[in-house]
Amino acid sequence: MTDPMTASLPEVSSQIGELTHQFWSGSEKQQLQLIPELVNSGTAGLEVLMEFLQQQSSTRPNLSVGLAYQALYQANTPKTQEFLQSSFPDGIVPLQSEVGIDYKPLQQQLAQQDFLAADTLTLQKLCELAGSAAIERKWLYFSEVEKFPITDLQTLDNLWVIHSQGKFGFSVQRELWLGVGKNWEKLWPKIGWKTGKNWTRYPHEFTWDLSAPKGHLPLSNQLRGVRVMASLLSHPAWSIS
Repeated sequence: MTDPMTASLPEVSSQIGELTHQFWSGSEKQQLQLIPELVNSGTAGLEVLMEFLQQQSSTRPNLSVGLAYQALYQANTPKTQEFLQSSFPDGIVPLQSEVGIDYKPLQQQLAQQDFLAADTLTLQKLCELAGSAAIERKWLYFSEVEKFPITDLQTLDNLWVIHSQGKFGFSVQRELWLGVGKNWEKLWPKIGWKTGKNWTRYPHEFTWDLSAPKGHLPLSNQLRGVRVMASLLSHPAWSIS
């Protein structure tokens, strides 16, 4: 694509028009590929993404909506800031909780793609779901996980899935777990938590970006215990759409 800074106005207008047409008529996969190009097109491309989000605001967010939101969030221009604050003050994933937990800080960390901070915050939120004893000890018992509200687990999962282009999340880990016949020793290397006989060391050996293996995050380190992880991946939240 021609550099918009050096191209003539008719060229830029033609390029934006073609990109816009491809974006609106494309599949979700094609939209994901075109969003970076729209961002690189400057103000006109950002306006396309704002219009796209506005039209999608009443529907359940998909991966292209998530990436469009992140692109506008990270563009951090006065216009995109004003748009997001007025139209999506809490992000594009509904932050529903049965017990009044605030998931907005997690949404912000994930929108920024700060996966290490988001992982730490996810464990804090899981401990909040478990109650005061878990908050104090900073880790979970499997029996506490079994009692987690469905709505809250789905909110946590949706945040991770939507803001990782479908790569991270509890439901993603569950799908991989089922795919290996619930065999933990096959799952750990598949998601990058173990290499040979060696556990991946926290935090420096983990990959805190989208180059990580599918299902690599959220880690929330204490979830490595098989009973806790089994309770989490067997939770009724994943059988209810």
